[in-house]
Amino acid sequence: MGVVAGVDSSTQSCKVELRDLDDGSLLGRGSAPHPPAFAPCSEQSPVDWWTAFERAFGIAVTAAGIAADDVTALSVAAQCHGLVALADDDSVIRPAKLWNDTTSAPQLNHLRESIGEQAWIAAVGSLPTAAFTLSKIAWLREVEPAAFDRLARICLPHDWLTRELTGAHVTDRSEASGTGYYSTARGRYLLEYLQLIDPNTEWANAVPRVLGPDDAAGTASTVAARRLGVRPEALVGAGGGDQHAAALGLAVEPGDVVYSIGTSGVVYTVSPDPVFDRTGTVDGVADMAGGYLPLVSTLNAARVTDWAQGILGVDHAGASTMALAAEFGRAPVLAAFFDGERKPNRPDATATLGALTAATTREDIARAAFEGVLMGLVRGQHSMNSAGVATDGRVVITGGGSRSPAYRQILADLTGREVTVADPVDADEATARGAAIQAAAVATGGAVIDVRRAWAPRSHVVAEPAAHSEDTRRELFERYMRVADWDGLDVTSRSSTSGPFARSNGPSPT
Repeated sequence: MGVVAGVDSSTQSCKVELRDLDDGSLLGRGSAPHPPAFAPCSEQSPVDWWTAFERAFGIAVTAAGIAADDVTALSVAAQCHGLVALADDDSVIRPAKLWNDTTSAPQLNHLRESIGEQAWIAAVGSLPTAAFTLSKIAWLREVEPAAFDRLARICLPHDWLTRELTGAHVTDRSEASGTGYYSTARGRYLLEYLQLIDPNTEWANAVPRVLGPDDAAGTASTVAARRLGVRPEALVGAGGGDQHAAALGLAVEPGDVVYSIGTSGVVYTVSPDPVFDRTGTVDGVADMAGGYLPLVSTLNAARVTDWAQGILGVDHAGASTMALAAEFGRAPVLAAFFDGERKPNRPDATATLGALTAATTREDIARAAFEGVLMGLVRGQHSMNSAGVATDGRVVITGGGSRSPAYRQILADLTGREVTVADPVDADEATARGAAIQAAAVATGGAVIDVRRAWAPRSHVVAEPAAHSEDTRRELFERYMRVADWDGLDVTSRSSTSGPFARSNGPSPT
């Protein structure tokens, strides 16, 4: 029996799934935590990622009742955008700056001025925020010049873990497309953007080689890999970003729209063609199957409802029950920018709770927290529609928030559509499942897209919209837009009274 391993190294933890190579059935799982990290200065040591990977892998092997050397291929998916700076001897120069670290906002603004917002969107398919890697490199050059002087190689989190397994300095299209200095449409790095930071660095030697979705990064032949107990000839896939791997794991097809509720919130779909949103709201990044993954990602998601639980003195179940007891359309409106925000690009923003009345109840506050998270993502779906991306297929909810009855039902209420989840066994592990799909393709010499379809999980409806009128949905969305100060403001920070969220467009995505 062949076994493949899929790895999900997220902000919070490392999860490993072991699956049967023949049919994709789950054999065992393991998980180990990462040290907590919070915006605005969000950092972790890459060594802690590896330690968690070893622990999670060992737990999964034990749970599966196999030997570690039964694993024939592995693939690593991880949190996107973060900067791992390596010296010439491959040592880590400083803790990795994570995607939700917003301290590079000043450097990001300078780069926007130097490159030009529309030129940047046209080049890479996204208008980068402080989450993107390029701004973090600029931060290192300006704030820690001694560390920058030692910089020899640039890795993203998944690149570094893959390097620890194989010794290869490689990445994939999905991760490269989220750096701010790689054009997926042209298939090349934009080294001229890196030269804006420092014209004397040999950037061509610093960036990793970009692999295709079906390529192997190498074999698990390093000293570090031997600590896992895997065979040295075990193949290692190119890997990818966490949401990109989740799209594989969920077998997302064009038209499907996925709402992912975790530390961050993400709404995305897949597209065979590149997407260029001139407003800068939609990131037109690549996927892990040779196509594209238009998405909108927010900084503030599950932590918002965790906050509500704290102030209301209830647990997850209690907050969900309270939120569902509130009347739709009556709750106050929460612009949930607790830790700043990336879409809209407001790294220094704070949250605003508006439309309070003397009749506001604890239940209304609970519902406002869930709606505040989801409204920002519903707006993201609108933006994808305005950029020409279809989202008329399934509405899928995933991530830790997918277990919450309130997130499920309120998403159905806000969109006016049925909400589905993957098979409950797989719903929370879509990223690790997607990485395992890539590992299986590498192990068999097949195509990722073919394994994705063969391993597609079952799905079922978990929420249907209540009988609310479109006028009620529209009015609620307009209140959110006013409280969030979206009216007349697009993500490129230029004043405009038109665009995809002019009020005439209404709140209900199509």
